[in-house]
Amino acid sequence: MRTSVAFLLALMVPAAASAAQNRTTLDIYVVDVEGGNGTLFVTPSGESVLIDTGNAGELPAKRDAGRIMEAVRDAGLTQIDHLILTHYHGDHYGGMAELAKQIPIKEFIDHGVNVQPAPGPDEFVQKVYPQLIADAHAKHTVAKPGDRIALKGVDWRIVAAAGEIVKSPLPGAGARNPECANFQPADNNAEDPMSVASYITFGRFRTVHLGDLTRNMEFKLMCPVTNLPPVDLLLGMHHGQDSSNSPVMDHALRPRVAIMNNGTRKGGEPFTMMSIHSSPGFEDLWQMHFSLLSGQEYSEPGMFIANRFDDEPAALPVVPIKAPAPGTPGIQPAPAHNGKAYWIKVSAQQDGTFTVTNARNGFSKTYGAKN
Repeated sequence: MRTSVAFLLALMVPAAASAAQNRTTLDIYVVDVEGGNGTLFVTPSGESVLIDTGNAGELPAKRDAGRIMEAVRDAGLTQIDHLILTHYHGDHYGGMAELAKQIPIKEFIDHGVNVQPAPGPDEFVQKVYPQLIADAHAKHTVAKPGDRIALKGVDWRIVAAAGEIVKSPLPGAGARNPECANFQPADNNAEDPMSVASYITFGRFRTVHLGDLTRNMEFKLMCPVTNLPPVDLLLGMHHGQDSSNSPVMDHALRPRVAIMNNGTRKGGEPFTMMSIHSSPGFEDLWQMHFSLLSGQEYSEPGMFIANRFDDEPAALPVVPIKAPAPGTPGIQPAPAHNGKAYWIKVSAQQDGTFTVTNARNGFSKTYGAKN
């Protein structure tokens, strides 16, 4: 017998009420969706923003929606107030239909027209997505740079969407960026640069999620002067792929901590690892997965890595393996971790202090407020 959404919500209400009464922090769950993206924000007032919903395909969609729902239940939520779809790639929209069956979604936010036609995205954008919005009786918003998402106690700004950026620097930005002189452009597909990018402020704590913005968009956003001020925490990092993560972004943002939504053979590439670790004042990189593309040469200590994978080698190679070119025929699919998955959770306080916890091993580290 199929369990109704109403019944599930009834079970969640007591937990939600308890969580809302005790919450004082901005909580961020970076969910393991196997190299896709699924990042859940929960404000002290209990409002929620979910960025993306994991991978496409019948089994991956169910798996990733289920993992997001585990975070939803841990946070005591009964609805998703705002769902940002950064762009129309299957590793970002894939679990949306499954998720919508399990919890109400009140607003859908995207960048507008899909600019990279393909059978999967076309089916989603033209048929599935409009029907989800209609069935939910939800608000639909096409994001524009400069827009704000209304949240109590949290300043959420859209800083890029549909290939455009904010018209003027945010407060605390506007400095000349010396990295612009050494910028190295990179090839990219059509959709990644369209990503909806967000800058989030909670008291003195600042974080940013740029979707899959590419190096060329990073240059547009941060050169010749910075449009974004420094942050405490950098999220997403386009899975750690080298088509993003240039020093013009990493070094100008000066994050103390970053969380990379990589997969076992997706992201964590040497260019990215060198860029983030050479950023001034950088302390720690947390990863969703061990990455064969890092090898031992560029890997983080295991305590900072949330998930292993099923098809695990006897020993991690010292030299990183080369990432296959996108669309390369005949390559084996990346090993998927289909068992128990673990998130990385951030709890931020208004004074700028924040704690990052690896749910796999319980390792936790607190970063004090900046002077």
